[in-house]
Amino acid sequence: MYIQNFDPLNNMVGSAALAFLPIVYFFVALIIFKMKGHWAAITTTVLAIVLAALVYDMPVILSVMSAIHGILYGIFPIGWIVIGAVFLYNISVKTGQFEIIKKSIVSITNDRRLQLLLIAFSFGAFLEGSAGFGTPVAITSAMLIGMGFKAKKAACLSLLANTAPVAFGGLGIPVLVAAQVTGFSGDYIAKLLAMICPIIGFIVPFYLILVMAGLKGLKEVWPAVLVTSVFFSIPMGLTSYFVGPILPDIIASLASMIALVLFLKIWQPKHIYRFENEAEASSEHIVLSKKTIIKAWSPFIVLILFIADWGMKSVTSLLDSVNILIPIPFLNNAIMNSTTNTLVEAVFNFNWLSAAGTGIVLAAFMSCIILHVSVGKSISIFADTLNELKIALLTISGVLAYAYVANNSGMTTTMGLLVSKTGNMFPLFAPIVGWLGVFVTGSDTSANALFGKLQTTAFSAVGILPIMGIGANLAGGAVGKMISPQSIAIAAGTTGLTGREGEIYKFSMKHSIILLAMICCIIYFLDGIFLSVLVSEAGSGSAQAASSTASSGGLIILLVSFVIVFLARKLLPSSKTTA
Repeated sequence: MYIQNFDPLNNMVGSAALAFLPIVYFFVALIIFKMKGHWAAITTTVLAIVLAALVYDMPVILSVMSAIHGILYGIFPIGWIVIGAVFLYNISVKTGQFEIIKKSIVSITNDRRLQLLLIAFSFGAFLEGSAGFGTPVAITSAMLIGMGFKAKKAACLSLLANTAPVAFGGLGIPVLVAAQVTGFSGDYIAKLLAMICPIIGFIVPFYLILVMAGLKGLKEVWPAVLVTSVFFSIPMGLTSYFVGPILPDIIASLASMIALVLFLKIWQPKHIYRFENEAEASSEHIVLSKKTIIKAWSPFIVLILFIADWGMKSVTSLLDSVNILIPIPFLNNAIMNSTTNTLVEAVFNFNWLSAAGTGIVLAAFMSCIILHVSVGKSISIFADTLNELKIALLTISGVLAYAYVANNSGMTTTMGLLVSKTGNMFPLFAPIVGWLGVFVTGSDTSANALFGKLQTTAFSAVGILPIMGIGANLAGGAVGKMISPQSIAIAAGTTGLTGREGEIYKFSMKHSIILLAMICCIIYFLDGIFLSVLVSEAGSGSAQAASSTASSGGLIILLVSFVIVFLARKLLPSSKTTA
């Protein structure tokens, strides 16, 4: 039995300094020594294991098994999502359909700034709201490269665009987990976020274009950016306040996409923004039939369909019935959290059917049916995708190995506790705790599980409405997503930049800190201004149990989706594409 000690040196500053050491080393290895991402991750994990043994007195066997648990989680479900996303993109490219997609987007606008808003921000927010866990960065960065964006620019801008929807990602999972660990209801937390997240959602599109094209470039397209921001932030706020935490991203992203497309039918910028040395787009008017366009977009339409299915309780209830739960040897229930006096479970959940990655991979294979790709060819593309991503998967696994060692040893909590010692100024620094949590774990969901109770307790101790702690954690975590080693590894793997993660970090860290500073100010000044509606709790807990008829309902939904795919194969143009 290992009992976590969050202050092993009996000096919180000193303990936190040692806890931060692996993170500092990781940055130095990537940025200064330009070490390959997978080697940086592996050596960081080794350093964390050494510190866990020498400083935290954690038995080496527990550290090693924690790393193995992280490796497993890095491969599945995280790596599985990346595989599915790149596989689907490769199908679109190898069948020639992505060329038609590019032409269909250019028919809306050939301005690179507006293409970025449509793909990375609005469509990315939809993917985040539907699946989360790296899906939007993987898909949108690949799409941007296909549109002609350079790999590094596509990776960096996709990471930046993905900050706005993170709090409600994966059908509100971060909020629902926060509800479980704090006792507040999900709807109550969503009411608070309705006053925070729309502000972030309004700012990010402007900031995104400012980073891409500068102030002059932003001025040229500000009406379109304003339309995107307004039709994203207002629906997000209204849905969050009146409906709850599950649908804000979905509603907001669809509203912003539709609004921007309709607006661009009546307005276009006077100056079309292109990249340096990029040839002007052909003035030849290419007419594409609606069926041709729908067929080209069919892989992503099927993706949306299956992601929506996988997000439904009735479907996941059915698919979870075949989960394989594997307790991690030596590690499961061998660690006690000294704050809560509870044992830490270490069970690998091999939810091979209900995982988001499975929905994406299945969507890719279903797309092959619509596009008339043979079974042999689709398997060949899948094998090529696995070979393409082998180093990226190694990096992701290494990063998660470190995260699990840091979490189980208590290092992550040590870092959070240091920030919580700032007393009455804590609300100003509270988002940093969420930011650190997502940086280490790669997930706003995990950061809430880790620090949710700490935040509410700290806010209550300084006489501030406890629910504000959850808002701070979620908002800070949202901008921490773009610097998480897990996110960086996904972006690098998808864009072919594996080994150049340090270059992405140089971009991401600067802008993440700028956005974090904004959020710290928002949380600090929001206290007591707009929160009178939140004074009384709206209940505790968030019962989400599925009914006894859930499985049969899920089966019907899946069958309908398969029928739609086979009908699409019959109704769309049947000429085989070159693969």
